[in-house]
Amino acid sequence: MSHESCYHCGLPVPINSSFTVEIVGVNRDMCCPGCQAVATAICDGGLSRFYQYRASNSSRPDLTKQAALEAYDLPEVQADYVEQLDNGHRQIQLLVGGITCAACAWLIEHHLKKQPGVVAVRVNVTNHRALVEWDASQIKLSQLLNGFLAIGYDARPASDEEARQLRQHENRRFIQRLGVAGFGMMQAGMLAVGLYAGAFQGMDPEWQNYLRWVSLIFALPVVLFSAFPFFQAAWRNLRFAHLTMDVPVSLAIGLAFTASCWGTVTRSGEVYFDSVAMFTFFLLLGRYLEMRVRHRSDTHAEGMGQLLPPTTVRLSEHGEEAVPVKALQPGDLIRVSAGDTIPCDGEIHEGVSSVIEAVLTGEQMPVCKQQGDLVNAGTVNSESPLLVRVSAVGHQTRLSAILKLVEKAKTEKPVQVALADRVASYFVLAVLLVALVVALWWWQHQPEQALWVVLSVLVVTCPCALSLATPAAMAVATGELRRYGFLVSRGHVLEVLSSADQLIFDKTGTLTLGNMSIAHVVPLAEVPAESLLKLAAGLESGSLHPIARAFSDIADKALVRDVNQQVGAGISGTVENTQYAIGQPSYITELFGFVAPDLPTVDPGQLPLLLADKNQPLGWVLLQDELRLGAACAITRLQALGIEVSLLSGDRQATVDEMAEKLGITERCGGMSPEQKLAQANRLQKAGHRVIMVGDGINDVPVLSGADASVALGDATDFARIHADSILLSSNLDTLPKAITLARRTRRVIQQNLGWALCYNLLALPLAAAGMIPPWAAAIGMSASSLLVVLNALRLNHMGD
Repeated sequence: MSHESCYHCGLPVPINSSFTVEIVGVNRDMCCPGCQAVATAICDGGLSRFYQYRASNSSRPDLTKQAALEAYDLPEVQADYVEQLDNGHRQIQLLVGGITCAACAWLIEHHLKKQPGVVAVRVNVTNHRALVEWDASQIKLSQLLNGFLAIGYDARPASDEEARQLRQHENRRFIQRLGVAGFGMMQAGMLAVGLYAGAFQGMDPEWQNYLRWVSLIFALPVVLFSAFPFFQAAWRNLRFAHLTMDVPVSLAIGLAFTASCWGTVTRSGEVYFDSVAMFTFFLLLGRYLEMRVRHRSDTHAEGMGQLLPPTTVRLSEHGEEAVPVKALQPGDLIRVSAGDTIPCDGEIHEGVSSVIEAVLTGEQMPVCKQQGDLVNAGTVNSESPLLVRVSAVGHQTRLSAILKLVEKAKTEKPVQVALADRVASYFVLAVLLVALVVALWWWQHQPEQALWVVLSVLVVTCPCALSLATPAAMAVATGELRRYGFLVSRGHVLEVLSSADQLIFDKTGTLTLGNMSIAHVVPLAEVPAESLLKLAAGLESGSLHPIARAFSDIADKALVRDVNQQVGAGISGTVENTQYAIGQPSYITELFGFVAPDLPTVDPGQLPLLLADKNQPLGWVLLQDELRLGAACAITRLQALGIEVSLLSGDRQATVDEMAEKLGITERCGGMSPEQKLAQANRLQKAGHRVIMVGDGINDVPVLSGADASVALGDATDFARIHADSILLSSNLDTLPKAITLARRTRRVIQQNLGWALCYNLLALPLAAAGMIPPWAAAIGMSASSLLVVLNALRLNHMGD
């Protein structure tokens, strides 16, 4: 039996319980020693205001968990979660259970910052994560976690699986609210048609009252369930003295529904159940789409493990054994077979092979590696087995450093405040003040008309058109861009595209396709070019080298046996008892003993391969990387739009210069690492430029995240697509200048929409405040204003054609 509820967790307090805590001068009953300890810790820390700000009761603490937290102090446990910072501090991302509102984040941050050794705490209420930086010499990780537990929150190292479940729950809840609002909107709208028709053609009062009651039934779950997030956000914002669009939106929904209920019960006035349901549905739809984009961005870290194999082969005095990559230690010796991804940073102990370093440099051409050379995690061994001595694993690898650079670049991304938000923040305050003044005046003079006049003021000045001014134009523009094959995944892209003056291209895989192709065949003997290609395709058919892909489309290949491949040099084999070889001229000279012929005229971007038999050179096969469709036209049009185009690449400078000259690009630089690309973008930003980055590989991810806006190609790596702000689904780069042109037109349409919305509200407000506009006319005016904004936005359709 119990007689009261626990002031901390809300559970019943047992009879004869003696657990109490003095909170703000009043003794409060507690249900158990756990709640007593937590409440005491909160009050002793000077955080009693938590009980004033909280939106719901706290969870009951589980004291048995505290002892288990000491396991997190073990180095082998921390290795998977804790990052060692350059300043000697440690950092961890925690998933926090029990967060229900902004007051929870306030309490956690203020409580932990008072702990000795805690350097920084940042709590994200949206995804229930906390980023904590601490000095391990002053406080242990278990003590940090106990700090959460002491105030009633369960914190543990963030797990991708738990985060995924949290996103799924949020998505499911949003769909439920959206479904209820959509159903209510359709039903209330259908009934409204009958009510509107009856108002003009005549309707029996009993039938009119019946339709109103049915409309109320359909609108009730929309307001109580679907619109609940708006009311919750408005209440929270008001408690923290933060005025947002949720406040007038909630007032409009609440007052319109209340007035409609009053009109239904009293059989007087007008009802607006259909408007309430429709407004709620479309607001929810916009926020649902925004949530989906946020969820997509939140999943970027979950792809890191997919870059590396889960296991590898470790060599020891007992032989070979398959072990998890996480179990590797510096100094271990591992075997990496041809075609496998290297799981760690290390030094080649034995073997010669070619390694594709596209994950780090973006270049598909393999680099010859031999004993003593360094290799990095995430790169691919393309030809021969290697024995690698481990030097770094996990968070210590260069690949991990690039991913950390991504996170840092994201936190430093310039925040672009939308024009609508800047205007609306002042407009909302003005509308609320005017509504209050109008309500007071009418309540003193004609109280029976006060509610309807105030409702007219709120409806006629409802920020529908203002809130639609930007989203409507953005929605049409993004739809039009999607028709071009340009997918916008983050909201600030169009704003940046409309004002950018610098655009940076990567080379391989961006301006080019990243695939070697046959540019030209130069016969040196009386052998047709078709026969030379047949021989070359036969020799390359068994190779894993990327060069071999250039010959993969040749159907008629020579039948080759006794194939012998020399890493980084060439391939030889026997066809009908005659030995042939293809590769570098030095390889052919060494193999057959004759002097190689002079090179033909070769562009710097081309790769010459010499084909010969044991008696003589037969011909040259020139390979090149193909330019992407529309590259030259796109750059010409971009420059005509006043945009400075730069080319940054990890490829050699001669190749970059040759391509830049061909495309008319003045600013270019080769041999650049991901860090150098990001530094160049940052230099341009500090000089006052707005920068767009176009790339395709993981090596481009830091600068994609650090630029003001970024574009990844549709065939780019998963990481590049996830971290980019937009994706070019088509392979035609000529879409880029179209996108920028449309973005500039979109900016003009947004300015027109904002101008109209503000002018309409300023003109209609005095009339509504004077009681000259009834609620039904205010609703029509609001709808007409919103419709005009949408129609103006629709002009963006086919503007780029």
